Amino acid sequence: MNASMTGLITLAVLIIIFICYGISIYNHLVNLKNNVARAWANIDVLLKQRHDEIPKLVETCKQYMSYEQSTFDRIMQARSGVYQASHDGNVKAVGAAESELRSGLGQLFALAEAYPELHANDSFANLQQRISTLESSISDRREFYNDSVNLLNTRIEQFPHVLIARRFGFKSAEMLSFSKEQTSDVDLKSLFN
Repeated sequence: MNASMTGLITLAVLIIIFICYGISIYNHLVNLKNNVARAWANIDVLLKQRHDEIPKLVETCKQYMSYEQSTFDRIMQARSGVYQASHDGNVKAVGAAESELRSGLGQLFALAEAYPELHANDSFANLQQRISTLESSISDRREFYNDSVNLLNTRIEQFPHVLIARRFGFKSAEMLSFSKEQTSDVDLKSLFN
């Protein structure tokens, strides 16, 4: 074997290694992108489940709380906003609508304290528990979604992944965040003044 043949074989091996490494990076980016999509789908399922429970809760409360129509309207408008933003895949709008909805639900649950017969109602208690469980699950899924987004966004900015990401059009994803008011404690005194 002569030197030129050895050089060609070495070059061919290096090209094959380079191509395999590029394929590995591409597959890793696809996996991260699909993890973000899966995490969003998990949130979407929980949002839809809660979306179906809220009208039942509002209807149950209406039977006892005839003077709280503005609270009911606020919750139903926020519910529609979450559904529309989720349907459109607009993460930023979901965060804003979620903030409004959670605030409205917090206000509704706080107002329910003033209605002992409502609080004793089994249907209300079950719906309140179901929605609280869904809220907790949404928070957990949001954390997983944001972790997945962070991994994807970090990876597509790192070298050499950035070369493959740009070449194949991988885009950064948006974190799901809620407003500062939504993450703070509800001021119960202000709800009863």
